[in-house]
Amino acid sequence: MGRIAYVNGRYLPQGQATVSIEDRGYQLGDGVYEVCEVRAGVLIDEARHLARLERSLSELRIAQPLVPGALSLVLREVLTRNKVRDGYVYVQVTRGVAPRDHAFPVPAVRPSLVVTAKAIDPAKGTALAAKGIKVISLPDIRWKRPDIKTINLLPNVLARQAAKEEGAYEAWLIDADGMVTEGAASNAWIVTADKTIVTHQVDQSILRGVTRTTLLDLIAAKGLRLEERRFSLEEAKRATEAFITGATTLVMPVAAIDDVVIGDGKPGALATSLRAQFHNFAKATP
Repeated sequence: MGRIAYVNGRYLPQGQATVSIEDRGYQLGDGVYEVCEVRAGVLIDEARHLARLERSLSELRIAQPLVPGALSLVLREVLTRNKVRDGYVYVQVTRGVAPRDHAFPVPAVRPSLVVTAKAIDPAKGTALAAKGIKVISLPDIRWKRPDIKTINLLPNVLARQAAKEEGAYEAWLIDADGMVTEGAASNAWIVTADKTIVTHQVDQSILRGVTRTTLLDLIAAKGLRLEERRFSLEEAKRATEAFITGATTLVMPVAAIDDVVIGDGKPGALATSLRAQFHNFAKATP
């Protein structure tokens, strides 16, 4: 049996799951999305993902597609129908279907909701984390509100493609001051010589990563030193450790940045420890 998708109230074989060519997500990128990890059948950080989805919709003035609580039921039904125990669930909401016009449709139309799920092998991420990844640096050319998780991802696509072509896993985006904002699809972290963990502070230049937020709680619970501040690409290259975070990567150690080896070129002790503790902590966090 093939994969099943939820599209605007219907569960359909993925090959038959379609939206109108006048959907504003397709025509204008007028929509938002979330990706939530599934681990051993549990939705990791579900409440935080749904809260961020609500914020993104509010920032773009898109109505909620379902009444409170209903979306959680849809997520679980999609996971059940696809028999996904390890993987992720993808949620996309657009402003809806209307004749093409940049301004919002009047009267407002019903938002479009799509939910899909995909199984992944956790062992692949574990193997990657044991080796560490390479990242490259690129200018941050995204719009000025990456704090909203929109489906407008062309700069991110170009950055990830550039990384792939250079044999890297991720691209770190650099602002006009030479400071690291975040990865193309992740948040960026470094560890200084005195074992202080550093990540960019929350503002409109980065996405408030859900995995990032949970990791901050874990760092606080363990009494580790933390600074939320800007850091330069040069400081990152001098760090003793570096790593990225995201729903599909968790805590992923970085072994090299622009071919500059970080630390001894192996996954750092702090990143490795935080990754090992993440799921148990996330499951215990409301």
